[in-house]
Formats: sequence, C-alpha cells, structure tokens
Amino acid sequence: MTIIYKNMRLLTSIFLMLTMCMFASCGDSEDVLPGNWTRESNFAGTARTGAVAFTIDGRAYVGTGSDGTNRLNDFWQYNPESDAWVRMADFPGVARSGAVGFAANGKGYIGTGYDGTDNLSDFWEFDPATNTWTQIADFPGTARFGAVAMTLENKGYLAAGYDGSYRKDFWQYDPATAVWTEKTELSGARRVNGYAFVVDGKGYIGGGLNNGILEADIMEYSPATDTWRNLRSLTSSERSGTAGTDFPSPRTNATVFVSNNRAYLLGGTNVTRVATDNFQSNPTNAAAQNDAWEYNPATDTWRALSGATRAASRESAVAFSIGDVGYIGLGRNGTTRSSEIWQYEVRNDD
Repeated sequence: MTIIYKNMRLLTSIFLMLTMCMFASCGDSEDVLPGNWTRESNFAGTARTGAVAFTIDGRAYVGTGSDGTNRLNDFWQYNPESDAWVRMADFPGVARSGAVGFAANGKGYIGTGYDGTDNLSDFWEFDPATNTWTQIADFPGTARFGAVAMTLENKGYLAAGYDGSYRKDFWQYDPATAVWTEKTELSGARRVNGYAFVVDGKGYIGGGLNNGILEADIMEYSPATDTWRNLRSLTSSERSGTAGTDFPSPRTNATVFVSNNRAYLLGGTNVTRVATDNFQSNPTNAAAQNDAWEYNPATDTWRALSGATRAASRESAVAFSIGDVGYIGLGRNGTTRSSEIWQYEVRNDD
C-alpha cells in the first residue's frame, strides 16, 4: 500500500507539472525558473486568512487568523515526513488575525494583531517540547496589526504595521534575556501588510500598503551594525524591464518563503483596501495575484517561477520553509478562503 501511495503521489506531481506548464509555457524563456509544485495534505483546521506560521526542528506551526466571520485561536503542527497535521494546544491569547509569528532559540512566538475590536500588543511563547504556552512581556511599541516579523541570530524582530496610523518602527526581542529593544527604524516608507524574510544572515522587508499607496521599496537590514540599505525598488525606472513582466509588481498581503539563499514571493493583491479591512471583510474586487518570483539578494535580481498559477493565487496566506523545500497555503482569492497547502521544490539551474 505504501508503494502504491508513493507512486500515485509521484504520478500526481508529474501530472500537475505538465498541466501547469501548459498554462505557463514552461521552458519558453530562460528567465522563467522551473520547479516542482506539489499539492500536499490540506490544512486540518478551518480555511482562513491572516494566520501566522513558523518552523522549529523540521516542523511547521500554524495558527490564529480569521475565517471571515470569527477570529481563531487554534494551533497546528505540520510534519512534512508524514504529510500530516496534528492539533496542538490552542493559542491562549484572545483570538486574532493580523498577528505576527517567529521562532527563535527553539521556541515560537505569537503577538500583536486585531481581535475585531481592539489592536493588540500581548505576546506569547510556545514550547514545542512540552506543547505549552507562556505569556511574555508585551510588545512595548503601540498595539497594532499587519506588522512583519523575522528571525536573525536567534532573536526575533518586529516592524511596521497599523495602530491607527501606518508605522515604520523596528524592534528586537531577545529570548535569552526576555527583553525588547527598539532598533533603527525602516529606511523606507511606513506600511501595513508587507513581507519580510531572511537570507544569509540579513533581513529584508518590502511591499505593503501606506495611505493607499502600494509600496515598491525593498530594504536590507544588517544586524551587526543595526543599519538599513535600500535596494532597487519594484519600479521600471529603477530596473531595466517592466514591473509584472521582468520583476513583480508592487503588492500587499503577499507571502514569502526562503530556499537555498533565494526568496520566493507569491500572490498578494494590488487592491488598495483601507487598513481597517484587516483580512475580515470580503471585498469582491480583491482578486489575488497569481504570479510567483525568485529573488536573489546577492545580485538584487528577480526571475519568474513557472507553473505557479493555482498555488500562488492567494493573499494573506502563510508560507514557511523546511530544509530546502518551501510551502504556501491558506489565504483567499476574492471571497473564497482556502485550506490548500502547496510545496515547491526548487530546481535552480545556475
């Protein structure tokens, strides 16, 4: 039975690759990066947007978010070896969407967000060894939602978001001392619902929305010097090609995972909703982008991914990496929320 199951998964993967290549014209351009998209087991909880995700010791953890009617506080573990979801201890804070999550020093952390009435600043630590939660010091900045988070040198970082105004402040949390420290603010614009990722010991922040403007800038953070460097933005005036063709167009609520020192940007939307929408309402015109891109920070260059249409067609999703394999799932396209999870195994050709 195991052999049959594995063979069926292999055949399904090949079929999906061939089908998606038909739509994406795989191999027609050297600028289109090939890869292997595979549909994994659906998320076992309710389909949702605005959830958080992080990974610890080869397992992914996903929780909170909104199903369109209610905020949620359930919390799940994903095992890539068995392709299975297991429910863990519920997140004990108030149910919320638009929170941030990160992992540092073997623990997971969730905080900030919006509960349907108030912006939040509380923070919680998850210990996977005991499946328990502990409340830690509140985030010392203003209560907010739609911030971004990342992990550098076993410390968590939180930036930007919306507290009634758009923010660009930047904070570090050190699990070893349980202390929050304000760091140098972003060198670019204020924003809500941007994206953040880490490659080769440096942090990157981009995208998002600021007072009705889709932000196109990308910033690089060096923790050793607490300094930011502005990279080329996603505008044709700063790049040789055309946005949306040679590099991604500006967007909000996009999702990023990292593999082999490359970042992979998927989905999001170019609909400039007001910040207070925050994943909860269902604007019929909020169609998600269906493209996916590889970004190389070493050269500050982009390449399109082939065959990403179904996997990438979502906004306010979650993404994570386990080893060299990336995953994207949940989110919504228009009024439809998804519980799908897709895996992307990179096949670099350089």
